[in-house]
Amino acid sequence: MYRNHTCGALNSANIGQEVILAGWVQKSRDKGFMVWVDVRDRYGITQLIFDEERTDKTVFELAKTLGREFVIQVKGEVIERESKNKNIPTGEIEVLVKELIVLNPSKTPPFTIEDETDGGEDIRMKYRYLDIRRNPVKQNLLFRHKVAQEVRNYLSNLDFCEVETPYLIKSTPEGARDFVVPSRMNEGQFYALPQSPQTFKQLLMVGGMDKYFQIVKCFRDEDLRADRQPEFTQIDCEMAFVEQEDILNVFEGLTRHLLQKVNNVTIDTFPRMTYDEAMRLYGNDKPDIRFGMQFGELNEVVKHKDFQVFNAAELVVGIAVPGGASYTRKEIDQLIDWVKRPQVGALGMVYVKYNEDGTLKSSVDKFYDQQDLAEWAEITGAEKGDLICVLSGETNKVRAQLSALRMELAERLGLRNPKEFAPLWVVDFPLLEWDEESARFHAMHHPFTSPKPEDIKLLETEPAKVRANAYDLVLNGNEIGGGSIRIHDKATQEMMFRYLGFTEQEAKAQFGFLMDAFQYGAPPHGGLAFGLDRLVAILGGQETIRDFIAFPKNNSGRDVMIDAPSPVDQEQLSELHIKLNL
Repeated sequence: MYRNHTCGALNSANIGQEVILAGWVQKSRDKGFMVWVDVRDRYGITQLIFDEERTDKTVFELAKTLGREFVIQVKGEVIERESKNKNIPTGEIEVLVKELIVLNPSKTPPFTIEDETDGGEDIRMKYRYLDIRRNPVKQNLLFRHKVAQEVRNYLSNLDFCEVETPYLIKSTPEGARDFVVPSRMNEGQFYALPQSPQTFKQLLMVGGMDKYFQIVKCFRDEDLRADRQPEFTQIDCEMAFVEQEDILNVFEGLTRHLLQKVNNVTIDTFPRMTYDEAMRLYGNDKPDIRFGMQFGELNEVVKHKDFQVFNAAELVVGIAVPGGASYTRKEIDQLIDWVKRPQVGALGMVYVKYNEDGTLKSSVDKFYDQQDLAEWAEITGAEKGDLICVLSGETNKVRAQLSALRMELAERLGLRNPKEFAPLWVVDFPLLEWDEESARFHAMHHPFTSPKPEDIKLLETEPAKVRANAYDLVLNGNEIGGGSIRIHDKATQEMMFRYLGFTEQEAKAQFGFLMDAFQYGAPPHGGLAFGLDRLVAILGGQETIRDFIAFPKNNSGRDVMIDAPSPVDQEQLSELHIKLNL
């Protein structure tokens, strides 16, 4: 065997034992008459000692040649360590080496394999297999494994069955862009990689599987951000014979289970908020409720004066920044510059300092008196010592701008504690959203989402007011899961396709298989999918998912380690009946 103990297992109880270890050389220290080598594996580090007097001469000389990341095997005796290291589990012992084998030498790595490395992100992604040896990345991957195992345990104990669904499916026009795969055997035809297993899990409900889940890879060909990858992993779930309340209860339970088992955190309540409330109070549909700064709408108290900026605005809205009255003029000007950046897009910002003596000083004192400003303070919930920040403009735009400012200020004020967890259900989403480019309504979630029964009558007259039987689970300002009650009868599904602009022929060509299945006794059903990558990152105290994925893509969707995507030769293209117009 290559080892009978791991490098993190030995302690004082093993003193006097002969052991075999294998791993990578973390570092070595050559004092001439004595060499110390730290050997590392996934489980920890053990110090090896090579002594000129006690170690075979050949072994001793070989030890002097060891470089960083050499793969070695040693046999030796566990002895008490003179200079103990309380920071590691093996710090009370060391191994006096009798035999040494170099299993594989190593080039000097391009960055140090240590917790605090000297390697930048680009070089570490290129040599990701080396980066994984570092504790922070290794621990993130082990953490992800633990979360996935707890998910499987919880759902399996509730009689959910894990079922694999196909990766080569049919391209659909809704949602993000598909990744398409040419078919060699069917000239001119293409598979698509699934954006989710949506229709298959509904078909499993028709098939009587009752409770399904799958930890599954999904694919979207869309623009990337720090929290997005072209391939990502979902905890995909579906249940039959359920209503919305049943689903919310099950997945509140799963979230509680994960927080308790993984983070040792107990969550008592999962507050609920409608989509309209979330937009009105926070300016987005995934609000972070770990802190306040709720929006105060000011239209009724600002439009009676001659300040045309507010008079012409569709919405005037503000937030109270705790302790912000102490900001200097320079600091406030920096905030104004921040909201005017192209990424935010505001034209400017009005502010009010609510001083400790009770007076209010604003950037629009020319137009508004102390009584006016006191009303602003009341509506925004401002207290003495706070700063009121006010934006105005088109409703949707200004809400998004103020939401961005709220999150930025919370970050600066240290209000987003990654060890604090605040879940929230957002419910009653609009069923449809208007797309300016195509000049028609699209499904806000997907075309299989059931409308609220009481709103179906509005589809003909006021489609924008129809609410969906849909829900999102938000954690710390991030959507970690979303789902809906599904349409389960052919007539309603056909009606939905019609309102989404599908002709009867288009609907049948794209989704005829699903509507056919609905004719054979489809049960009421619904489900939810968690984004595993994002969930793991948030439970791990971060919001960037890349370090919780073994081999991530960069912001351009490239795998710089294997250099993908890459060209393929003409022979392959010819087999696939593809010609490139270069």
